[in-house]
Amino acid sequence: MAQLPQPFFDALAVRTWCGLALETLGRAREEIDAINVYPVADGDTGTNLYLTVESAVAAVEAVFAGHAAGSEAAVGPGAASPGEPTLADAARAMAHGALIGARGNSGTILAQLLRGMAQVLADDAAAHADGQGLRLALRHAADSARRAVAHPVEGTVLTVASAAADAAEGAEGDCGTVARAAYDGARTALAATPGQLPVLERAGVVDAGGRGLVAVLAALVETFTGERARGVVESACKGPSGDPHARVEPAAGTAPVDGVPGECADDGAVPGQNGPAFEVIYLLEAEDAAVERLRERLDAIGDSLVVVGGDGLWNVHVHVDDAGAAVEAGIEAGRPHRIRITHFGSGDVHTTGAERPPRERAQRAVVAVVPGEGLAGLYTEAGATTVLARPGEPPASGELVQALRRAHAREVVLLPNDADLRHTAAAAAEQVRTEGVRVALIPTRSAVQGIAALAVHEPDRRFDEDVVSMTSAAGATRYAEVTVAERQSWTMAGICQAGDVLGLIDGDVAVIGSDVAVTAETVLDRMLSAGGEMVTLVLGDDVPDTVAEHLEGRVREGYLAVDTVVYRGGRQGALLLIGVE
Repeated sequence: MAQLPQPFFDALAVRTWCGLALETLGRAREEIDAINVYPVADGDTGTNLYLTVESAVAAVEAVFAGHAAGSEAAVGPGAASPGEPTLADAARAMAHGALIGARGNSGTILAQLLRGMAQVLADDAAAHADGQGLRLALRHAADSARRAVAHPVEGTVLTVASAAADAAEGAEGDCGTVARAAYDGARTALAATPGQLPVLERAGVVDAGGRGLVAVLAALVETFTGERARGVVESACKGPSGDPHARVEPAAGTAPVDGVPGECADDGAVPGQNGPAFEVIYLLEAEDAAVERLRERLDAIGDSLVVVGGDGLWNVHVHVDDAGAAVEAGIEAGRPHRIRITHFGSGDVHTTGAERPPRERAQRAVVAVVPGEGLAGLYTEAGATTVLARPGEPPASGELVQALRRAHAREVVLLPNDADLRHTAAAAAEQVRTEGVRVALIPTRSAVQGIAALAVHEPDRRFDEDVVSMTSAAGATRYAEVTVAERQSWTMAGICQAGDVLGLIDGDVAVIGSDVAVTAETVLDRMLSAGGEMVTLVLGDDVPDTVAEHLEGRVREGYLAVDTVVYRGGRQGALLLIGVE
């Protein structure tokens, strides 16, 4: 469907651009993955860029949704929203979403590019930016991304970003004119990357990260003109002339890829390339001075070092042989979290010897989204593959797809454990089904329902019978949570104020109180009034053990033959999760 062009760079333009960039990367993802040969040929650049932008989209959409909810609360239910988020709000959300969701080397650099643009766009109090503002944003983005990389290499996404900024600086006119100039400059630079980086020339491809940035800039052109940029879906196997049909001849003395010069390479097409064994990525809460020390330490033990972010929150990416040392360096600098360690493995990335025999798939597995580290440990002990959902950071569909693949089973049961994830989970399940995996989505709306489902899981049973049993157990479990209101709002139980303790039963606010233990006891009494045999309590980090002891005592005294089990959930968002079976 054609998009209405945006005359200025305002909040709606940010939203439109992010959405179009996600669509464009979605179409180009497999192509970009296929040409990924630098810095390591792990075939995931397109996927990483897609996941990074998907996180940015989610953050921008959350700002628009939060503004709409706040407006309705201020003027009453059913009233029209008086406006939209500011450009600064939307730009900061885009940058933050990309930062916390950045994947891989190129995704981390893209996150810094978006952050650099946001710093310029959010610095002005104006409601929108014009062509001059866009020129400045693109320049600052390219420069800040280059500074974030420990050892910049030409012929990469950094080169393409700089070329886009250079071309934009020479353009006079509105945002559409500037965006088109940046896109054209990026395309020209992308076509020249094989001549700058020998590994690309040998493989007969352009830089994968640069190709992804061209797709993002194509979405920017479409945002401001309403027209799809020319050439955006053409082949990424092209020569320096920019001709999509031109081949890149191998450098003198090198062998052609798969015996055919200029053919697109797969993820094992770069011979003789050696490097570190692990990719380490984590978010880091740390002060600027500590991050500078961290850069020096990681640069000494690894390569492909990219550190992006600021204002106390950073995304760290490095390739190392000692993954533990990279994480320990982060611990010394501040508080690392969302740590992801990927083992490149011999024979699949850095070397091109005989392929290892594929690992045999398990017959059945369970994949579950969990809201805290404590529950992640519980689910893992029960045999599930887990996806951690931190407060305000729900997993994107790409993360669920990766988890479903990581389970490496012929049959997979997916437990989203959140009503808001039902569409995301359904999309992930459908994608993996096309790969020949049988996926059953059980619509669990809380982690306590997932615990009940996992308790009756029997992998030796027929798949359909197992799914029915797990679905029945989840459906028979009522769920509740105790949390703190962030703002004044209308609820089913009346008007709450910021700081009130809320008790939600089956997703609706049922109790408004001021004390966690008293509110939780009221919620528990209401749930047990309809009967029950088992109570599950999952405590967050901020809830003392005395609350659990109080509730356990209440169950013992008031409800005979009802058992209680208590778990620690970690940083799970809600103060307390309650399940009654």
